[in-house]
Order: sequence, then C-alpha cells, then structure tokens
Amino acid sequence: MLTKHFITAGILALILTSVLLGGCTQSENTAKLKVMTGTSLVTTIVEQIGGNHVEVFNLVPPSQHPGNFDVKPSDIQNLAAAKLLLTQGLPGETYIDSLVTSANNPNLTVVKANVAGNWMIPTIQSAAADKVLLTLMDVDPDNTTDYQAAAVKYKQAITDKDTELRAKLVKANVAGINVIASTRQADFLNWTGFNVVGTFDSATSLTPQAVKDLVDIGKAKNVKLVVNNLQDSEDAGKGIASSIGANNINLSNFPGGFSNTDTWAKAIDYNVNLLLNGIK
Repeated sequence: MLTKHFITAGILALILTSVLLGGCTQSENTAKLKVMTGTSLVTTIVEQIGGNHVEVFNLVPPSQHPGNFDVKPSDIQNLAAAKLLLTQGLPGETYIDSLVTSANNPNLTVVKANVAGNWMIPTIQSAAADKVLLTLMDVDPDNTTDYQAAAVKYKQAITDKDTELRAKLVKANVAGINVIASTRQADFLNWTGFNVVGTFDSATSLTPQAVKDLVDIGKAKNVKLVVNNLQDSEDAGKGIASSIGANNINLSNFPGGFSNTDTWAKAIDYNVNLLLNGIK
C-alpha cells in the first residue's frame, strides 16, 4: 500500500508539473509584442500586419497635428513597457528623442519608417506596409511567416481599394474640376484626379494678400472646392470658399480623424466621399 501511495503521489506531481510548465509555455508563446506607434497611420498598418501578435499604443491623437503634440505621463509609461517604437519619421516628431530618454527602456527598439509622401495615397500606404513588415520581422522573427502572409493580404486590399475608388472618381469626372487646397492635402487630391490650382499652408499663413491672391485664382479658374486639412484648421479656407462661391470641406490625413474611420480603408473611403459630395 505504501508503494502504491508513493506511485500515486509521484504521478500527481508529474501531472502538476506538466500543467504548470505547459501554462508557462503557453503564456510565453501568446505574449504579444508591445508596439508604440507615432501616428494612427502607423497604427493601422501594424494592426493589419501584426494581428493577434501585437498590442499597439498610439501616441498622437488622429485629430491632432503631430507637430503640435505634447507628451503625457501615460505615454512615457506605455513606452517604458514597449518593445518597439515605430514612427513615420515626420519633421514635426521632435519630441521623440526626449520621450525615449524619459522612458528609460533598454529593451526598446526605435524605428523611423521614413516613407516619403502622403500615406493616405494607396501606393504610399503599400510602401509603408513593406517597411512595417520588415520592422516587425526584425523585432519579432518568430512570427515572420504570419507577418508575411498578413502583409500580402493587406497589400492586395490596398490595391483593390485603389481600383475601386479610382473608378468612382473617374465616373464623377473629377479631372475637370479645379480646387484650392491645403498643401498637406494637395498630393492626395492629385492622386484623386482633381486639378489643384492653388494651395495654402495653414490659417496663420493666410495673410490678406495671400487670401486675395487665392480668391483671384479661384474666380479666374472657376474653383468648385476649397479643401482644408482637418489636423491643421477646419476653417482655414472658409473665407476663400465663401468669396468665390465654392464649397469648403475638410479632409483627414490620419485614420480616426473622423468618427468610424479607424482604419486606412475607412479613412480614404470617407475622404473620397466627402470630395464627391462636395461637387454635387
């Protein structure tokens, strides 16, 4: 009987050890890569490619211009626990170095994507996806296969969305419509096919002479739309639009700038619909 009890106890011990070790292994295997992103444009790509392997904390709110951002204590705390900080590499991201210093995280990898151009444009979004893919594979090589498969799927979705929206824009004959736009929306408008005949930087750059010049252009070119950048100022071009009898609209350079636009696909859909509604 004594031997039987020892054998039973031994078996129970082995089972308990197996369960505990199995629990640790599962926990380690399912631990997510903590990523802090500089903007929601980076966030949406990391989430699409990283999937269940990543936990993402975004830094700059999507309705705010990155150059006007103030770091919060919670941002430092999140970065202190992160494995990767991935930013766009925008000129206005001057706070990044001091943020990294404050986080004091020796395990942190910092990467600036530095993909030139407006990331809302499909070809630029696809190039940015390539950069995010390479970064995730470098920091977390164990999940390379999953990252690669997700990137292929996401890039195909970008191509499909490009084709879909171009068809809508061509059907609306936007190539014959002149617009005045924020410089931060000009490249996107060129992608859509609208004809950009004048630009402005921000509300503060619109001196009386600058406004007069743009109004003159607007009247001479029969401008139908004045397009602002949401992250700069919604009303920057409002006076110009009123003076020339054009519609005044705001486009967002970042997913999440408007409600229900938390992904790139939703954000570009929303922007294009705003444009098409603005010319009706």
